[in-house]
Amino acid sequence: MKTPIFYLLSILLFIGCGSESNLTFETISITEKECPDCPEVLVEIPKALEQTNLSKTINTALEEELISLLVFDDEIESTSLDEAILSFKNGYQELKKLYPDETAGWKAKIDGEVTFEDKKKITIELKSYLFTGGAHGYTTNSFLNFDKRKGKELENWELFEDQDHFVNFAENKFRIQENIPQDNTINSTGFMFEKDEFYLPENIGFTKKGLTLLYNQYEVASYAEGAIELTLPYNEIKNYLSKKVKL
Repeated sequence: MKTPIFYLLSILLFIGCGSESNLTFETISITEKECPDCPEVLVEIPKALEQTNLSKTINTALEEELISLLVFDDEIESTSLDEAILSFKNGYQELKKLYPDETAGWKAKIDGEVTFEDKKKITIELKSYLFTGGAHGYTTNSFLNFDKRKGKELENWELFEDQDHFVNFAENKFRIQENIPQDNTINSTGFMFEKDEFYLPENIGFTKKGLTLLYNQYEVASYAEGAIELTLPYNEIKNYLSKKVKL
């Protein structure tokens, strides 16, 4: 029999949870490997549980990212995760028919996690590894940023109040981190920025340590260099951001 204290604690817990602005997530796990010689698909991502436009936006954006990663044939439109996984499997089987003795097993491993959340915004990072033959697989990370109050995904330019000055600030910090002399061109030590000019990466995300600028493999450096990350503390960039960060 439950005591009055139990009910009191339950009520307090409910009130405490209700006062928090953080969303509620469950982990969605997908494991696909039908046979020893079949391609392997491993997916583990968060799913927002609230019945709100924000949760729908987050879940839809995550699914679209997964589909874009897994679809092997760009000429075939996949509108669901199941169709994308099937496309990945079919791509392997078709290639194996052409090269039965040379096709190594394919693998797709995709993980997602919330890297930051406050009352105004939430960021989810997707980490993926795809191997579809060749000398090595390909690893990519991507950040998805969302405006919690408007219930929409944010474009990178919407993160900044003063993007032009932020680019200059970020370039200075990038040069210091990567030991690039300030009076030399940005590619003088081996980077591969187009037109030899610094620019922000496609993937920018909020984390507990700061705002992370993430250049994936091949984006501005060779494959051997791996991903290039620059994390800028919030106290140094608060004047550049469109919304204040509350840790």
